[in-house]
Amino acid sequence: MPDLSTLRAGWDSDSLLEDETIQLRAMTPAESIRQWVRLQTAFEWQLQQTASLFEQDRRFALVELQARLRLLSD
Repeated sequence: MPDLSTLRAGWDSDSLLEDETIQLRAMTPAESIRQWVRLQTAFEWQLQQTASLFEQDRRFALVELQARLRLLSD
């Protein structure tokens, strides 16, 4: 099995980032939330296992998410 550096060798990272940005901007807020919930559900057990390591980062991300949602509601 090839390692990640071998897999990435043929990628145009700028193009991938641009494509990702276009796709994210095309999503509605409801679609974004549904995607987040799916990811949260898929990785919940890992989040619980690493809670003490990343708690501060997660709290910061939650505050940022709440601020963004507040902007959407205004």
